[in-house]
Order: sequence, then structure tokens, then C-alpha cells
Amino acid sequence: MGISVTDVHARVQKERELPLAYTSDKPLEEQRTAMEEVFRSLTNPPEKMTRPKPIIEFEKTDDPRFDEIRFSFESEPDFFVPAHMLLPKNRQGKLPVVICLQGHSTGMHISLGRPKFPGDEKTISGGDRDFAIQAVARGYAAIAMEQRGFGELKSPIASEMGCFHAVMQAFELGRTMAGERISDVSRLIDALSGFDMLDLDRIGLMGNSGGGTATYHTACLEKRIKVAMPSCAFCTFEGSIMAMHHCSCNYIPGILKFMEQPDEAVMIAPRPLIIVAGKEDPIFPIDHVLKAFEKVKEIYRQAGAPDNCRLVIGDEGHRFYAAQSWPVFEEFI
Repeated sequence: MGISVTDVHARVQKERELPLAYTSDKPLEEQRTAMEEVFRSLTNPPEKMTRPKPIIEFEKTDDPRFDEIRFSFESEPDFFVPAHMLLPKNRQGKLPVVICLQGHSTGMHISLGRPKFPGDEKTISGGDRDFAIQAVARGYAAIAMEQRGFGELKSPIASEMGCFHAVMQAFELGRTMAGERISDVSRLIDALSGFDMLDLDRIGLMGNSGGGTATYHTACLEKRIKVAMPSCAFCTFEGSIMAMHHCSCNYIPGILKFMEQPDEAVMIAPRPLIIVAGKEDPIFPIDHVLKAFEKVKEIYRQAGAPDNCRLVIGDEGHRFYAAQSWPVFEEFI
């Protein structure tokens, strides 16, 4: 009867030597340089535009919890990304920034705690996913940015999650959705220079699920990210992406010719990295998370910053764990 096509792929993966896998035998900077070059080539972010200016769409001050600015910015020629900024009332001085990336959902309104569609209320309340509301309550300038393929930026070609056709288009063009999302966050940070109330030396990036994946990948290449907190997105490729169904936007073609997911931390260290995981997460199994984090700890030890990587484990499944995670985040921002 033979073996299945997935078994063939799994065998190829196990038999491969990964030339850019982290090793303690080489200087970390040498490994970082080589890895960044390949990772940038694999993700292939769009060429950088001139610095975009934020386009203010409206400002509101009627909410007793925060002030709000809705704005957009041009990430690629004629392609505009919408975002909401929440600012604490009675703020003083420049504010540290938390950029919030929603996961596979109906859009950034999830991060704002504003259900629009059936099921949104459960998504928000059932998993601490109103990230921007949590961040502004803690005194940060919270930015909820729409991710490509979701919400207001979903593909007009119908698919289950709104991103499939756009992902396939990107692959056909030699691009990736991962690279496009990395670029969008970088262009957002450029646009934030247009707001003088922000401290752009203190930028945190966070997200759950697909937002966590974008957080991790963006922190690899965007050095202005001071603290990265991906949630329910970090694992080994072997134990997650290769072992079960995931949305197409989680994939980077060719990456397993060079490195595993924990190896990517070479590009982040020694900047603080907080991994959030669920003990019962079915698509990012905790045993593989623990295995992957052991390598991250080795990387951070070699970087001379062993305390700058943390693992927060919640008792449930695929969700964010606010009570356990924010205190760790606040040690670093």
C-alpha cells in the first residue's frame, strides 16, 4: 500500500540537515547575519516605500476610558492599511507603544473588543483577545492594526478565512503573506513617527495565533521592536505546521531547507521575547513548545541575556492569557 504523501514530506524533513540551525559552535552575530539574509529572501517583504504619513480619519474623546484616533497609512503604492490608536486619559509625557495583531478572525475590531459578526463576542470574551483594551488600560498607547487577509483587508475572492486567495497570489508572485505582514508592521512604525505623543524607543508587539506568528516573524527583521510577545504561535514546524492543518498564511515556502522555528530566535536575541502557550493548545502542542523553547534558552544564553526570554503557560487551549502574560511584558517595556 505504501505511505501517504504527508508521510513522504515528514520523512524528507527528518532526513534533512538544516544549514542555518542554531549552533553554539559559531559566533551568534555570524549566525544572525546569515539567517537574516536567507529569512528576508524567503519571506521577501515588499520593497520599502518612502516614509508614509498617517492619514487621520477621525478622533474621538467621548469614551471615559481612552481617546481614540482612527488612521490609515500607505504600505505599498495605493494600498492603505487601517489602524486604531487608543490613548489613556490624563496621559503625561511620551507613551510606550503596544502594537496589537489579531489572529485568524473577522478583523482588528476583535483587538478593540467590538464584536461585529456572529461569534465575535465569544472570540473576544473566551480568550482575552481584546488586546488593545487591555494595553490602554495599563497605560500604553495601543495600536490595533488590520492584518492583510483579515477584516477590512480580506481578499475580495471568497475563502474561509479571507486570506487564502491572497496567500496563493503572493506565492505565485514569489512573495509571501508573512513578508507582506512584516512589511505592514514596519510601515506602521514609520507612520507612528507622525504622532509626537509616542515613545518610539519603547515599542512592544503582540498577537495571538496568526497574530502571534506575525509578531514572531516581524521581530526577526524589525529591530525597532523592543519586546515581542507571540501567543499560541510558537512551536516546532515539525510538531505543528508540518503535523496538522494550518491556514495557508502560516507557511513560508522553503524555510525547512534552512531552519526550524526556534532557530529564528537568533534574529531576535537579545531583545526580550515572551512566548505565551496553552497547555491544551491542539495546534501548537505543548511538548513541542517546550522542546523549541529549550533551544531559545540556549540562544539567549549565548547572547548574554538568559533572562530576556520567558515562557508563559496557561492551563487551557488556543487563546491569550492576560493575567499571566502582562506582568512579564511589563518587566521589559
